[in-house]
Amino acid sequence: MEDNKEQELKAIRKKLKELLVSHLSLEDIKPEEIKDDEILFGEGLGLDSLDAVEIVVLLQRNFGLEVKDMNQGRKIFYSVDTLANYIYENKK
Repeated sequence: MEDNKEQELKAIRKKLKELLVSHLSLEDIKPEEIKDDEILFGEGLGLDSLDAVEIVVLLQRNFGLEVKDMNQGRKIFYSVDTLANYIYENKK
């Protein structure tokens, strides 16, 4: 059972990285160069508040999920790992 979860999380992480690179202004970065635990905002990947809005849209379009509380969003949007776990835990 745990292997299944890890396989699914791995697939979600891969898709997230591809979406981030293709939809945000990350021309110089390849999806595989983004570490799972790399901080997305500020000194990490360097995303900003406009990117956060775009991530909200990506979550809605690609995973059918909404993040209404931006305080909760700060924790969810911390890294690819935290995003993947949120998607995994809340998928329908």
